[in-house]
Amino acid sequence: MKRTAVAAAAVVLLLPLSACGAAEAGDGSTVTVTVGYQSKTINTVTAGTLLRSLGYFEKQLASLGDGRTYKVVWQDYATGAPITAQMTAGKIDIGSMGDFPLLINAARGKQLDRPTRLVSVTGYNLRGGLNTIVTAPGSELTSLQDLKGKKVSTSVGSAADGTLVRALQRAGIDPDEGIEKLNQQPAVGASALAAGSADALSQFVAWPGLLTYQGKAKALYDGAQLNLPTFHGVTAREDFAEDRPAVLEAFLKAQAQATEYLNTRPVTAAEKVAEATGLPAEVVYLYNGAHGIATFDPAVKPQLVAALKQDVSVLKAAKLTGDVDVDAFVDDQYVKKALGASYGKQLAATPPAAASEVWPKGAEQTKTFKSPAELLAYLAAHPDGIRAAYVPDATTGTLWFADKAVWVADSGKLLPFVAPATARAYADRHDGARVISYADALERVS
Repeated sequence: MKRTAVAAAAVVLLLPLSACGAAEAGDGSTVTVTVGYQSKTINTVTAGTLLRSLGYFEKQLASLGDGRTYKVVWQDYATGAPITAQMTAGKIDIGSMGDFPLLINAARGKQLDRPTRLVSVTGYNLRGGLNTIVTAPGSELTSLQDLKGKKVSTSVGSAADGTLVRALQRAGIDPDEGIEKLNQQPAVGASALAAGSADALSQFVAWPGLLTYQGKAKALYDGAQLNLPTFHGVTAREDFAEDRPAVLEAFLKAQAQATEYLNTRPVTAAEKVAEATGLPAEVVYLYNGAHGIATFDPAVKPQLVAALKQDVSVLKAAKLTGDVDVDAFVDDQYVKKALGASYGKQLAATPPAAASEVWPKGAEQTKTFKSPAELLAYLAAHPDGIRAAYVPDATTGTLWFADKAVWVADSGKLLPFVAPATARAYADRHDGARVISYADALERVS
């Protein structure tokens, strides 16, 4: 992965500056547009992995009818930081990344006189469920309080680090002095967790779900407990947007098409993303499915902008940025034009209600159930016919794998939770409720 990112970066650096969003040298009719994306950060797929596989951007460019030939160069990176570096160097025209990296993108652009603009949103979760803190499968840590004095891996400057900082603060733990923070790339942090050199890992999609699915981690803290929105978005260089507005509009129209594809064909979309990234489709669907942790909508919602403003203080405290003028950074004029009359409707749209889902083996569609208990009954009746089963946390709505969830029995109800602390907190508040195993939960509906 690292070698791929480095090689891709080298290719971009070799491109002439004029080749980005401008006519290539010696051929005034050809325009190269360079897009930076993160294939494995799967809440950006409508502006990256899925969009690329569907070819919608190229088709939109071909339909411009302006007499030019357009060439799209896709550059894949592990995080948002190198995309920002390339954008401020004039090497990338359009990029996608998470909310905290977007703020760094804005700050670096202004600092280097290469301003960028947030032009659309990809995936979001209004409660913060895109980030999760996990521990090793055999870990005895069960709550944030247990992290005192422990080694916690995260990527400083990422939304996952923001979740860690805020969660620790709410738990009364100094995020600088109360833990030993390891600043690591996600893959390095995953290896550190497996090796025992990190006690916990705070990361963004798809790492927590992937490691949990693989049996290499278990959830300690659900980021949705913060009840603060997290999202990923699309940023464009200001000069590119002003010089090539039709090209940016074509990108945003293509993103809207990819979003429609994902929302109407979530299983097929998950399979496509899995094929392109090597991630298990079951993990992709956890985040990007019909009732997944993320909701996809290009509209720049006010609550996401408000959350972005709150994020500035976290980055300032970490000395990663100074003040960021969020209002100046956000520019939704292009996506408004691209979406036309539907923009207002999408702006007002709300995430689908949480629901339990089963993905049967060989099926092109999932089955939805009214309650986790109904899902469990189906699983008990079809022990060998299940590809994946998902349940929403009883308090946050965050979707999780049914067999990895923490279950509580309460007066005949069976309630799933992402993290053990929230399950215990619920049981403590309800007389007679108690935490049970997944096997016990299945047995109760058999």
